[in-house]
Amino acid sequence: MPARMSNPALTVPGAMQALTDLATAATKAAQGGVPTTTLNLVYLRASQVNGCSVCVGLHSRDLRKAGDTDERIFAVAAWRDTPYFTDAERAALALTEAATRLSDRPDPVPDEIWDEAARYYDEPALAALVVAIASINVWNRLNVTTRQVAGEWTG
Repeated sequence: MPARMSNPALTVPGAMQALTDLATAATKAAQGGVPTTTLNLVYLRASQVNGCSVCVGLHSRDLRKAGDTDERIFAVAAWRDTPYFTDAERAALALTEAATRLSDRPDPVPDEIWDEAARYYDEPALAALVVAIASINVWNRLNVTTRQVAGEWTG
């Protein structure tokens, strides 16, 4: 299946740099408060929810390169029902799903999900998580809308 068009981030002047800067800012802000592995789990889970094959492939590879196990990578879609994730990772994944599926419930990010994340992450780390979740959702929407082809963007 060919892409509908080139990735819009490459077509709109300045968009790629802006999106890269946003992702870089989230990653830098997360340092010391959110492990890189957790960020990659967040990116993978949001991408699974959104059906972004480009990002599912990319972030699965990132997790594997960082030494994560196949069991954990394969189980991200079923993170609630597996023993492979820490409580802090579970809180980040729950926040990711809530912030990604905004229209699925009247209170998109309920206090119990926010409060659980706040048990493990201080305000700067929570801010980094929220920006990271927003960033991956932008990439997912660009890729899915234009049917970008998985494997063409390898990292």
